[in-house]
Amino acid sequence: MSDIEDWLFLLHTEGLGVAGFHKLLNTFAHPGNILDGRSAQLAKLGLSDKTITAIRQRDPELIRKDIEWLNAADNHHIITLLDPQYPEQLKTIDQPPPVLFVRGDLDYLQRPQLAMVGSRNPTAAGRRTASDFAHHLSDSGITITSGLARGIDGASHQGALQGIAGTIALVAHGLDIVYPAAHRALAAEIANHGAVVSEVTIGTEPHKGLFPRRNRIISGLSLGTLVVEAALKSGSLITARHALDQSREVFAIPGSIHNPLARGCHQLIRHGAKLVETASDIIEELLPHLPESVPTANKAVNSAKTEQTLDPDHQKLLKCLQYEAVAIDELVNCTGFSAAEVASMLLIMELEGSVVNQSGRYTRIK
Repeated sequence: MSDIEDWLFLLHTEGLGVAGFHKLLNTFAHPGNILDGRSAQLAKLGLSDKTITAIRQRDPELIRKDIEWLNAADNHHIITLLDPQYPEQLKTIDQPPPVLFVRGDLDYLQRPQLAMVGSRNPTAAGRRTASDFAHHLSDSGITITSGLARGIDGASHQGALQGIAGTIALVAHGLDIVYPAAHRALAAEIANHGAVVSEVTIGTEPHKGLFPRRNRIISGLSLGTLVVEAALKSGSLITARHALDQSREVFAIPGSIHNPLARGCHQLIRHGAKLVETASDIIEELLPHLPESVPTANKAVNSAKTEQTLDPDHQKLLKCLQYEAVAIDELVNCTGFSAAEVASMLLIMELEGSVVNQSGRYTRIK
């Protein structure tokens, strides 16, 4: 029996869980010793008869899918808590995952990382902000870690893939599955320029209870967590709380007081999260924790350059948008231009990618 198989048998043991796994490791030091341990020793640690029986059986069928997946491709990996390739940053959290399944390049797990999280239904401005920040931070040598969900997660991964440091996706299911299915191509690209990671076995379907567990790994792998847009009752705030519990930095991007997706960020800022306006704000905070080989950026993510390239009328219109969804009649009142003039300028700006039309209301995105 291989070392990996020992770990997998315990991972599949019904009723054990991560806490039970760590309790056994603290006593026996290695899964092989646990599997060879006497039933009386296991019972003294509080394990039920059912769990002890499951440990003793070592049914090869339990781990067959995992082993087949591992052998199916060169970029499929299973690493354990005692493996030298296990990420050092993750080891520092309470009860780190005993086993990680990885599709991609293991080297990315050791790189300095920033978690980026936010709404699954962001505004166009929030999506663009996430992509821009991720691109800039990745170009500065910081790998972006997120959860492969729709919205801010997806935009963060896509932005990071445009940079040099790549991205890591933490998922709440087995790595033979892609969820959401719409991100199948994105997951494949991440595996080529980063890594897709899970703590659960092959064949495990996504379910509600796995996502908070996934979130603790996202924050645990990272030096800090950036929340881009989040409502007050948001899974992103759970990730931020994990980051605080793990003594990581928490950053939040403020937004309009009229935007419900800014309220979670504002709450975090009120409770001590660092307000950031540019990616450089984050780099400055993380700089003491970054290796000397990581380049620092000398440009901020902002819209000054964009505005300088617009003629005065377009600049005036852009300032009236102020990153909130605004109807044409409101823009007419703000600018003093006619409705036809406003509509013409909005069309040009939409084609340039500086505004987006959301059901007849226009939002500034850069």
